[in-house]
Amino acid sequence: MDVTATTASASAAATGYARPTAAVSSDFETFLKMLTVQMQNQDPLNPMEASDFAVQLATFSGVEQQVQTNQLLSGMSSQIGMLGLSQFAGWVGMEVRAPVPAYFGGDPITLAPEIPDAADRATLVVRNAMGTEVERRDIPLSGDPIQWAGFSEAGTPLPAGHYSFELISHEGDKFLSTDPVLTYSRVVETRAEGGQVMLVLQGGGRVPADRVSGLRQPG
Repeated sequence: MDVTATTASASAAATGYARPTAAVSSDFETFLKMLTVQMQNQDPLNPMEASDFAVQLATFSGVEQQVQTNQLLSGMSSQIGMLGLSQFAGWVGMEVRAPVPAYFGGDPITLAPEIPDAADRATLVVRNAMGTEVERRDIPLSGDPIQWAGFSEAGTPLPAGHYSFELISHEGDKFLSTDPVLTYSRVVETRAEGGQVMLVLQGGGRVPADRVSGLRQPG
């Protein structure tokens, strides 16, 4: 009975860094069954060479070790995620500053624009969740925080929802850059997702904890 294909599959499982544990475990069990059948049904007049048998046993051992390693890494990842959650638990109820859309529910949103030093004109552009521009206006070059009250250019109140903010900078007639504006949003939950800590913001927005550049008590 030829187990060459199975041996190759098991070797790949033993060396594949990102292969899922379930797939490796399946190859491990299949390899064991086929090796057992091969030993039971080999030709007595032409038995398996000792060197071939040793190679297959080594492959078998490698697959088994990979299964155990994947299980260990999975457990470590869960522990690291829980440790991260405990470190950020105190952020719940606080406001974080990050370059993400903010939820407007009637209360003003604090914006923290970062204006390039060379700029002599800075324009704030506001878009709703559909990407439609709802306001555009020049802002002071001081870089001080801005309270956005949720009104359109016509002065009419805007509906509740998520809004994104960008800053267009110019030096004279020369365009400099378009950059996202940092916003302050309240944290309502922390989660461990994909090996990182994710902050759930008021209104349902989310941001990775490592993208936060400021933290404050709600005003």
